[in-house]
Amino acid sequence: MGKPQVYCHYLNSIDYQKAWDYQEKLFNQSIQRKIEIRNNGDGPAPQNHLVFCEHPHVYTLGKSGDRSHLLINEKELIEKEATFYKTNRGGDITYHGPGQLVVYPIFDLEQFFTDIHKYMRFLEESVIKTLADFGIKGERSDGLTGVWIEPNTPHARKICAMGVKSSRWVTMHGIGFNINTDLTYFNNIVPCGISDKSVTSLSKELQRDVDMNEVMPVFLKHISSEFDFLPKDYVL
Repeated sequence: MGKPQVYCHYLNSIDYQKAWDYQEKLFNQSIQRKIEIRNNGDGPAPQNHLVFCEHPHVYTLGKSGDRSHLLINEKELIEKEATFYKTNRGGDITYHGPGQLVVYPIFDLEQFFTDIHKYMRFLEESVIKTLADFGIKGERSDGLTGVWIEPNTPHARKICAMGVKSSRWVTMHGIGFNINTDLTYFNNIVPCGISDKSVTSLSKELQRDVDMNEVMPVFLKHISSEFDFLPKDYVL
């Protein structure tokens, strides 16, 4: 049995709801395929997908999140040209916006490994190795998800947030990796429900503008190595 193939989708800037619908379509196709295999005893495995995109300003709340961690009201949301969604992913509240690399893996983990915690650690490791290629030391923070700079110090700052959903070992949602992000938008929330740590971006750490197209191929190299898959461009 060869390496799993993963189809890469490059959606550029896309409305959050449209991207969520896009994920749901791919996710539901995989679930349906697995049900058919179970019922028929055979057939091709579900396709795996990796969706790359950016979103206009949006705040999203995980299913176990606290609505009070959004610190602005509807009027202020409109003033900031931002939207708000309650989602079906794990985690608390986060921000997505221009300059943030959002990656949604829709993986059938039965083609990789059936361990959601390992899956999360592999996503983190892919970001950590990407940061290393830019000369930045990314790390995990004890008891918290995501990727951090100088964790467990007074200067701890988060550079990549994570929140996922899994059903029948098929994943959706994923990561928000701050590249050239306007970090002032994080002032309007308690990011991921954590009040005593700050956020950062690759541009802020490097003190230069970083183009999204600089980062995507580096991240793809590391996530494909970490999960040991063959990336293929998705063609409609």
